[in-house]
Order: sequence, then C-alpha cells, then structure tokens
Amino acid sequence: MTTVHTPQPTTLRAHTRVVASDDELLRLLPGSAGALAWVMRGEGLVGWGEAARFEPAGPRRFELADQWWREFAESVTCTDEVRLPGTGPVAFVSLAFADEPGSSVLVVPEVIVGRRDGVTWVTEIGQPSGGAFQSVQPVRRPEVVRYSEGELAVTGYRRAVAEAVRRMRSGELAKVVLAHDLVATTDVEVDARFLLHGLAQRYPSCWVFSVDGLVGATPEMLLRRQDSAVFSRVLAGTMWPRPGVTAEELAAELLGSAKNRAEHEFAIRSMVESLAPHCCSMTVSPQPYVLRLPNVVHLASDVTGALAEDASLLRLAAAVHPTAAVGGTPRAAAVAAIGELEGMDRGRYAGPVGWVDANGDGEVGIALRCAQVSGRTVRLFAGGGMVPESDPDTEVAEAAAKMIPIRDALEGVDH
Repeated sequence: MTTVHTPQPTTLRAHTRVVASDDELLRLLPGSAGALAWVMRGEGLVGWGEAARFEPAGPRRFELADQWWREFAESVTCTDEVRLPGTGPVAFVSLAFADEPGSSVLVVPEVIVGRRDGVTWVTEIGQPSGGAFQSVQPVRRPEVVRYSEGELAVTGYRRAVAEAVRRMRSGELAKVVLAHDLVATTDVEVDARFLLHGLAQRYPSCWVFSVDGLVGATPEMLLRRQDSAVFSRVLAGTMWPRPGVTAEELAAELLGSAKNRAEHEFAIRSMVESLAPHCCSMTVSPQPYVLRLPNVVHLASDVTGALAEDASLLRLAAAVHPTAAVGGTPRAAAVAAIGELEGMDRGRYAGPVGWVDANGDGEVGIALRCAQVSGRTVRLFAGGGMVPESDPDTEVAEAAAKMIPIRDALEGVDH
C-alpha cells in the first residue's frame, strides 16, 4: 500500500535565501517531533514541519518515490537565491531494506536550513507555522535505559550466522549480510536531538541522520549525485580495537585479512556492476584504505562515475540497492536467505537514507549504526557480512561493537 499526504492546494511556493548564521545546524532543530537531519562535520541539511509526505511500499518503492518526487518538485514554484545542491525544495528520504514488509517514507519539510562551503541558507516551503526559525525547546535526555531482546536475540543471531556459513561452504551463497536487533526502553520519551548531538560529537566522520524516527550515524555513502557525476564510498570488512593492539597494528591486520578482503571485494564488485550501465566512465580506488572510527575500523574504497544518462539519485539507488555490503552475493539468493535466517522485519535499517533535491541531486547513505525511535522505545540494529570463513562468535562480537554508537548516545556516555 502506498500512502500520500499532500498539501492543499497542491501548488506550493518555496523561497531559498542566504542567512547570516553560524549556529550548529543540529542546534537549530526546534523540537524532537519531526526532526529531520543529514549532517557531517557541521555541514548538510536539517528540517522541520511537514509540507508533504509520501509512503511507498513494495518492490516498486524506489520507482514510485522517484515519480512522486519529480511530480511534486515540478509543482512547486521556487525562488532560489542560492542555487547550490540542496537548495530549493528538498525531500528527506528513508527507504525500506526489503520489498516486504515495511514501508518507505519521503518527507518534505516546511523549513530547511542548509550549509555548504561556509554558505548557510534557509528554504521555506508554503507558509511554515511559527515562521522559519523557531524557538528551540530544551533537549531531553533519558536517565534510565533498560535493554531487552528484540525480534532476533543474540543466541538466534549466532545460530543464523552458523547456518549461513554452512550454506556458503556448501556453495549455495558466496556472501550474506545478517543483522539482529536490541530493544531499549527509557524513562521518558526519547528526544531524537539528544541522539543526534551525541552521535555527531562521537563520530564526526559519519553522516548523522534523522528521518521519521530513524536516527543514526552512518559511515557509508551509498550514492552522491551532483549534475552528471556520481560517487560512492563502499565499506566492507571490519575489525574493532582490542587491548594491547595499536591502531597501526589493527589497520595492518585488517588490510592483511583474507576474510575481510574477500568480503570487501564482493561489495566493490556489486557496486561497480550495478552502476556501470548508467555510467560512461568509472574509477575505483586501486586498493582499499582503512577508515578508523572510535568503535571499529573498516576497509573502504571510493567509486566515482560520469553518468551517461539523466538518472536521478533515486533511480540510481534502485539500481544498486541492496549492495553486497548490506545484502550479499548473489543478490537475490542472499536477500532471500536474510529473510529466512533472520526472521525479523528490518524496516528501514540498511536501506538508503538521506535527501534529494528538485534536480534529482542529493546524497543517500546506508542506514547503519541506527535505531528506530518511538516514544520511550528504541529499536537498535547491527550486523555484519558473512563469508565462508566467518566465525559465528566473532560475528556476534562484531555486531555488539557496531551497536556501541547508538548505545553510547542513548546513555549519554562521554568519551
């Protein structure tokens, strides 16, 4: 089922202008309800209010989302005094991982504040209630956080990993990416801004995001489209700090790991093969490099391409999702195995999340290191890529390490 919430009348006006403001973008969000964000190192976009909303579902969700957004953006009369990527009308997007169940969402805020290369602007769509800049409500933090098992407990996750390894060793699959969840319950309703501030402080090299209650910090840029250029930062292959192991030793160990290099190669090949039909030329990092985060280190590679056609960001996202970094290889068999072995609804975890503008440009990352916030309940997700050499106990430890960002942010842990 596809749900649409459109404004009346359907024709809106948008006005983008430069503003003199050096306030942190995340600190401009007036409240937790409806908070929208895509920010890294102080630049990006935040938004609030709701001018329009679209909720596509099913296997055609990308196509439906692209069609709706194109039609909506064309219906908006826009005065853009800035003309940078992300100015004019923008939709924040968060798409479901799987065809079924779950729904995706595009939210067009009434107010968008953006910053790029030192330029700050505000876009107002329609007539925002309360005006463009509103008084900021105090940020709430929970004092009590209790954890309980989610739809897939750790013991069940370990069994799923073991079965996946058995299938890969028998030749049924080459790689599969499995995840599990954890539920946190707090004493007060969770303020999305509290999580965003904590994540941005601890993980400055990640994109912190908030779209319709899905809040997180992802290190993985699925796609960035700007004019005729497309970029992707692919991550696959992970280790985490251990006592007595220096950062340099850990990086060398990761680069020398046959298991992690094989996992990374699957992810790169998946991205290149999916993007190639849309590009007239492509370049890939000759060798993976190590991306260091406080809780883990990843193998990373960059892919850049020159588009051969006018493919919008959402159309490109449809072509590459799910990559081997979050699905597996072969794609169809891996996605089927995920649904069978996990037995849970991932929702929008591991799906594309970010923003798209009226030109079809924008940025979408992969919704990792994230949680779905609903009142006092927070559902956390984490997982990892499995290859035939994977060890179930090691994979359980890796997933636990990947949950640290959200747990620390939720608990207000200082580092």
